[in-house]
Amino acid sequence: MTDLPLPYDFVASGHGGQGGAATTPWIGVFDPEINKEPQEGLYLAYIFDADLTAVTLTLQQGVTKLSKEYKPAELRRELKRQAKHLRAGIQPELAVQWTYTPAFGTRQDLPRAYEAGSVAARRYEIADLPSEEVLAKDLRTASLLLRDAAASQRIWLQRPTQDEPFVYVNEGHVPADDPLDGFHPNDSSDYYVRIKGGQYRRERPHEELIHDFGLHAVTRGYTPITRGMYPRDLVLRRRVADEPRTWLVEGKAVKNGNATEAVREAVAQLLEYSYYWHQKRGESKPHLVALFTEGIGQYAEYLEDHGIASIWRTVDGDWAGSSMAVNWDLVEEA
Repeated sequence: MTDLPLPYDFVASGHGGQGGAATTPWIGVFDPEINKEPQEGLYLAYIFDADLTAVTLTLQQGVTKLSKEYKPAELRRELKRQAKHLRAGIQPELAVQWTYTPAFGTRQDLPRAYEAGSVAARRYEIADLPSEEVLAKDLRTASLLLRDAAASQRIWLQRPTQDEPFVYVNEGHVPADDPLDGFHPNDSSDYYVRIKGGQYRRERPHEELIHDFGLHAVTRGYTPITRGMYPRDLVLRRRVADEPRTWLVEGKAVKNGNATEAVREAVAQLLEYSYYWHQKRGESKPHLVALFTEGIGQYAEYLEDHGIASIWRTVDGDWAGSSMAVNWDLVEEA
């Protein structure tokens, strides 16, 4: 079907069982930028109860690969633990509306794993389904929950464990001659993926953003460093009053003119990375900079209130930013 009311760029696929009918058939809804397969990672799913009288729209964790590592009871405990963490990364005013705990009416291990793996959910009675418009609106909301949880998961998986040693390449290295010595951003050229129906171009605005801003930072007297900084996008260093200072930069592409998601992810990652990759190592808290592919409107004031400078690319390809960015001489005053 080509007329399904799916969120932009999402795809759907049905799963009725392999070799025999599934006790709880389901329909997966995927954001290819986050996940394409249900075996692991995060996705949305409409999962039917065993008696087929109700269906639950759930933000779901993949269970197949984890089921090979854990026994059924241990798997459910692990999924519940992860769900609790992921739920904390969801926008509170949305999460409070998606608090249903799935119960699919069977004691089989896989449906019970689906129950434990649910991060957020909403249940519908088949005999009393809401209108198509309401279902589509709920699905769009669920897509926002999915992206929130995916951002939370990305940070969580990259966070060092309590006993994990910190290992850095070129620690403390500030090039004396070449300010681009440690600056090696990823390739920003478009790339192609082959999917059913043809070949499609995918752009890399994020890498281009980091590359271009790093070069700009050199012109403002900063040393941009990406080598050895993963998962951080970019670290800037400069001496101020003969003291070395550090700026932590997180770049975000604003998609379809909607800055909300980009700002939310930037805040979460800047705070997380600042704490675990700087302050926990005994370093001073770095200055925080959120970098965007386009203007973010009133969110610039919001970020400033949280101690985060914002910088964005203007329509003519130049750079503009908030008052903190101007004070740090990262951009010119408008």
